[in-house]
Amino acid sequence: MAAQLEQVGFDGAYTFEGQNDPFIGLAAAAMRTQRMDLMTSIAVAFARNPMSLAYQANDLQLLSNGRFILGLGTQVKAHIERRFNMPWSKPAARMRDMVGAIKAIWHSWETGEKLCYDGEFYQHTLMSPTFSPSANPHGIPKIYIAGVGPLMTQVAAEVSEGLFVHPFHTPHSLASVTMPAVAAGLEVAGKQRDQFDISAQAITATGLNEEQLQAATFSARSQIAFYASTPAYLPVLQAHGWEAMQPEANKLSREGKWAEMAELVDDDILHTFALVGEPDSVAAQLLERFEGKVERVSPVIYAPDGAVLTSLLEAIRGRQG
Repeated sequence: MAAQLEQVGFDGAYTFEGQNDPFIGLAAAAMRTQRMDLMTSIAVAFARNPMSLAYQANDLQLLSNGRFILGLGTQVKAHIERRFNMPWSKPAARMRDMVGAIKAIWHSWETGEKLCYDGEFYQHTLMSPTFSPSANPHGIPKIYIAGVGPLMTQVAAEVSEGLFVHPFHTPHSLASVTMPAVAAGLEVAGKQRDQFDISAQAITATGLNEEQLQAATFSARSQIAFYASTPAYLPVLQAHGWEAMQPEANKLSREGKWAEMAELVDDDILHTFALVGEPDSVAAQLLERFEGKVERVSPVIYAPDGAVLTSLLEAIRGRQG
C-alpha cells in the first residue's frame, strides 16, 4: 500500500498502533518506497522504554535512508496499566523525560560520549561499544508527539520537532487550545515557529458515489463518538460547550453500544469535526481549515476503494495549483 500511495503522489504514510505493531509495517514500507516520509502515528510511548525506541527509530532511519519520523503518543491510563501492564503517572512530564532520554541515547551514539541521562522517570547510564551503533549517516530522526490537551501540546513544542494534531479537533479548538499551547512551548524552548512541524489529522468522509459517502459518513460519526467517550479528550468538547456528551458516550462505550454512540453525533457535530462531501468539496474544506497553519495534513478516511484516495489527492493538488 505504501508503494501505491507514493506512486499516486502522497508525501508520507504512517502506521497506527492498533491491531498491529507500528514498526514492522514501516520496515516493509521502507523497502518498497524511495521518496515519501514514513512515520508512526502513533507508537504508544509508555508501552516501551527509551532505549528500545531509540534502537527501533535508528534502524528505521537507516532502512529508509533518512525518511523516518518517530511519532509518539501516550495512550490513556487504562490501556497503559491494564493492557500493557506498564506504569502511568504525570503523562506530560513523563513524555518530556522520555524524549529527553531518547535524544540523550542518540547523542551518545552520534558522538561517542558517555551516556549519562538521569531524569525523573528514566535513567540511562550504561552504553558499551558492543551495543552502540555507529553514527547514523542520515542523522537522527525527527520526533513528533501527539497532543490533545494544552499541557501535552506544549511539551511537544518544547522538546520535539513536531506535533500530531489529534483527529478529534475542530477549527475552534485548533485556534483556541492547540496553537496557543504550541506558542507557549516554543517560547519556553527558544524556538521559532518555522523550526517546528504541525501535522494535522482530519476525520474525513468522502466517496465517489452515494453508497461510499454514506458508509464513510457513518464511519466518521463513529470515530467522533469514540473519541468523545474518552475523558482525556474532554477539552475539545469543552471548547464548544459540548462536554455533556462525554459521560453519555462513555457510558455507551462501556456497554458496547457502538451504533448508539454514533447516533449521538448530530449533523452539527459531524460537520464541525469532520470534512464531509465529494472529493472536491473535501479538498476545499481541507485547504480552508489548514492552509498556512500547518505543514502537513493527513485525512483519516474510510476508503475501501483506493480510487477515493487518488481522487481526493488530485482535488487537493488541483486547488493548490
